[in-house]
Amino acid sequence: MHLIRAVIQPTKLSTVRDALAELGVQNLTISDATGYGRQRGQRPSFRGNEYKVDLLRKIILEMVVSDQDIESVLETLGKVAKTGTEGQIGDGKIFLMPIADSIDF
Repeated sequence: MHLIRAVIQPTKLSTVRDALAELGVQNLTISDATGYGRQRGQRPSFRGNEYKVDLLRKIILEMVVSDQDIESVLETLGKVAKTGTEGQIGDGKIFLMPIADSIDF
């Protein structure tokens, strides 16, 4: 088993969730987060005044996946979570971590 943690754009949540449901991913934890990566925030303007937004809103998805499903889940996440045809800086990251054991209580 592996834990997959994906950081995605909030606008892609419903698309990613639907795609994962089609793959049979049943257990999913969704969290709101703020942060930045290579883009270092944004500089939008409002009524002619430019201001800096240091922390951008992101969504973190966490799921535990069996070893035989890892490749299909990673491929689907990489394909569906992109914005545009080739993706943009700030689309997100995927982290893969092995799970030694899990305990239900």
